[in-house]
Amino acid sequence: MEKKTARLTLLIDPQKKQAFEKLCASQDLTPSQVVRQLIRDYLHKHDVDYLAQITKNEQTP
Repeated sequence: MEKKTARLTLLIDPQKKQAFEKLCASQDLTPSQVVRQLIRDYLHKHDVDYLAQITKNEQTP
């Protein structure tokens, strides 16, 4: 599990944002939870091992 957090700011159409937030709420999820899962799925789909990169970066002085 990731130890640190970072902020990701994006621009989105207000109507899409509202629909997304409403859908997330109906599934008892936060938009952040859904976006994090989307990012994990996208990285996995493209065979990006982000956990290995995190470990490598932590070992660099």
